Amino acid sequence: MMLVTGPAFSGKRTFVKKYFSWDEDALAGNAYLEAQELVTSDEDLPALAERLSSLPVVTMSEVGGGIVPADPNERLFRERAGRLACLLAERADVVVRLCCGIPEVLKGELS
Repeated sequence: MMLVTGPAFSGKRTFVKKYFSWDEDALAGNAYLEAQELVTSDEDLPALAERLSSLPVVTMSEVGGGIVPADPNERLFRERAGRLACLLAERADVVVRLCCGIPEVLKGELS
């Protein structure tokens, strides 16, 4: 599995489509986009990571940077999203971070 992460609107979707030569249909059938949206306060994160890691590609927007929210639920969401990212990165063969559309390989190799 390849985990692609980075800030919102950093080019994750475009990178995955170009790298795998996928159209929108292939992307929809082979990748889970924006996995941080699956995080809830009661979700079993290891089980969620295990399910997601069966897909060829998972993308996640980084949500922990910037100002710490005053709302405790928003803080919990960010913490749990970060923990899910760590669990996915642990299971991934390749981890790529996108910034301004430029990929940086954090784990593994792009062939």
